[in-house]
Amino acid sequence: MVIPVHDVNPVRRTPWVTYLLIFLNFVVFLLTPAAQTAGVVEPTLAQVCEQEAFYYRYAAVPTEIIHNEPLAVAPTGEVGQGQAGPGCIVEPRPYEKIPALTVLFSMFLHGGWLHLLGNMLFLWVFGNNLEDRFGRLGFPLFYLFCGYVAAYGFALFNADSATPVIGASGAVAGVLGAYLALWPRVRVWSLVPILFFIPLRLPVWLVLGMWFAIQWVYSVGIAVSDAGAVAYLAHVVGFIAGLLVALPLRRPSQPRYEVRRP
Repeated sequence: MVIPVHDVNPVRRTPWVTYLLIFLNFVVFLLTPAAQTAGVVEPTLAQVCEQEAFYYRYAAVPTEIIHNEPLAVAPTGEVGQGQAGPGCIVEPRPYEKIPALTVLFSMFLHGGWLHLLGNMLFLWVFGNNLEDRFGRLGFPLFYLFCGYVAAYGFALFNADSATPVIGASGAVAGVLGAYLALWPRVRVWSLVPILFFIPLRLPVWLVLGMWFAIQWVYSVGIAVSDAGAVAYLAHVVGFIAGLLVALPLRRPSQPRYEVRRP
């Protein structure tokens, strides 16, 4: 997959909302248990239990958001001894939880540096133009809308899953879909993995089209990713949501006039 690093598409104003979203994602990550285990090859069982409890409290769980009902029990973050050996203790929840609100929280949670940096890179490259077009109020509303649609779309097809889903990928995918709808002919400087990473200026329809195709292939099971448990279907749903929102907002291309000399 190519890695976009800069689009040839100027903006009229500084994208402060995009910068703020990126800043918040980094700050939240640093405050979560995931930051403590980032880069650790083998985290301790105590660290695993703490992180698991955090995600079950704040992250979106498909079966919870579909049925609007929190799980009866959840990890406490403590280590216990069971028949199979040491493990994370699971008990009735000592706290209240609003499933729909966890979708919002999940958009700012990431499992590691690579997860975070990948999402923020795409938001950095493509978010500024969307903010320029939608405005400083419309853009964050659009961003959150795509994130919610992506999360509920994924949960709809995984209604019995009790595995937390985290990451800004669904919302960022919506940004990519909208960008493709509004500026399909823009060129994007991208790093192409040919022997080494070679910088090439590619059409955005190719870069984002390839990205979407990969997400779709993995989401339907045609191929299996080495990345582990990734909610590829959420990426597909978010991308389509952003595309559909932006299509009616496309501006007609300017006609080209031929200048005739007398």
